[in-house]
Amino acid sequence: MPFLVALVIWVISAALAIPFFLKTWWPPEAISEHARTVDGQFMLTLIITGIIFLLAQGAPGWAVLAFGRKRAGAASYSHGNNTMEVVWTSVTAVMFIGATLMGARVWARVHYQGAPAGSIPIELTGQQFAWHVRYPGPDGKFGMLDLKQIKDDAGNPLGIDAKDPAGKDDVMSATMPVPAGKTVELILRSKDVTHAFFVPELRLKQDAVPGMTIRIHFTAEKVGRYEIACAELCGQGHYKMRSFLDVMEPAAYEAWLQEKLKEKQ
Repeated sequence: MPFLVALVIWVISAALAIPFFLKTWWPPEAISEHARTVDGQFMLTLIITGIIFLLAQGAPGWAVLAFGRKRAGAASYSHGNNTMEVVWTSVTAVMFIGATLMGARVWARVHYQGAPAGSIPIELTGQQFAWHVRYPGPDGKFGMLDLKQIKDDAGNPLGIDAKDPAGKDDVMSATMPVPAGKTVELILRSKDVTHAFFVPELRLKQDAVPGMTIRIHFTAEKVGRYEIACAELCGQGHYKMRSFLDVMEPAAYEAWLQEKLKEKQ
């Protein structure tokens, strides 16, 4: 009987671990160096916790086999082993604090280190329930914004100041085309409530907070279309707040940008 109980414990533990070994539930393909670094950190954490899980779940099975058989005499009582408790607590602390510090370093590269020179500035503004994407024109400058000039129905949802020459060549888009292999400096804003930029393939998620300008950067490497989701509950229409990151070949991106500039003439 003890062997049967131990076997059941081990089988259940193995069954719970199998989906992780087979990567049954796994993030989509990584399309940037940052995303691959995040995946590496995730895998390291998963290996550490997986080993701990198997040991922790295997121990009860061993205990059933070792102590499950009836023994003659009075039962004994143990007050524990202070040395072992200090050892496993210290080891656990070192592993988890170390993993946290390594993960924080990956996060800091995007949030604390500025985008490299020559990056493409793109402004992304959240609004219930849409994303507005703005590119600076050939002058490389964004036009000033004026709250009094915001007119959603007139094609000026951000309130680009009509009197500012820098805004004359700004390009607006409902999606976010970017050239593959080129670093993008993303400037996040919000018109109303807190939203969140999230592209699973980039392993990037960042809130857009009213009254704040938040900058992150990324370099998408694989051509394709990837969903930009709002990852912050922002109201009843939250479910439909989505756009797309279109990663293009550099020549195709340049052609798209020139076509958008022609439309403004």
